Amino acid sequence: MIFDPPLIPATLIRRYKRFLFDAELDTGERITGSCPNTGSMRGLTESGSRCYLTRHASTTRKYPHALELVEADNTLVGINTGRPNRLVEEAIDKGLIGSLGTYATRRREQKYGLNSRIDILLEDPDKGRAYVEVKNVHFRRSEGLAEFPDSVTTRGAKHLEELGDMVEAGHRAIMVYLIQRSDVDRLSLCRDLDPAYAAAFDRAMTRGVEACAIRCKITSEQISAETMVPVEETRLNSVL
Repeated sequence: MIFDPPLIPATLIRRYKRFLFDAELDTGERITGSCPNTGSMRGLTESGSRCYLTRHASTTRKYPHALELVEADNTLVGINTGRPNRLVEEAIDKGLIGSLGTYATRRREQKYGLNSRIDILLEDPDKGRAYVEVKNVHFRRSEGLAEFPDSVTTRGAKHLEELGDMVEAGHRAIMVYLIQRSDVDRLSLCRDLDPAYAAAFDRAMTRGVEACAIRCKITSEQISAETMVPVEETRLNSVL
């Protein structure tokens, strides 16, 4: 996925109210922009960090600039939660996620469960249905280890329960963690930050939900799905 138009380099001043950030462009101009990530962004909001912005051409937007990448731990990290679904589809097309690329049809944002929408629904006359839920990952505390979640996510736990329901109804269900940073080689759960999510994950695994993590390659010019990395808790439920 090439950033088009090219991203604009800047220095992050602050991120606040979850939806907003202030930054200084290399020209010296200070701007306020929108932040396409409502999560905690733990470890990615330090003032003075190098960052890269998109600029929307629409004249009706209150904030033309949007935060796209932040440099942390000497690596570029993608923070835009609007990217992961497309990147996972790219990974499926590349054959990076087991057999998911062999299904006949693929649809986005389909209703299922209790008032939810699945990110990607795969269907095939021989294989049946595969429900694919995607989560964005950008948190790192230890060298080489990505972690999820970086804050409490009741909604995420609910999705795991509904994926388990789909397995018990006779379908496949896959939890895909899309890691928007390239300095990690495995993923684990943040059991200390959200014990309830970890418990929901463990229950989903016992019910037959599959899980995998995809690491991205990121530059200031493009972001792409690169390779699958192990999820430490899923020795028996990795995607085939």
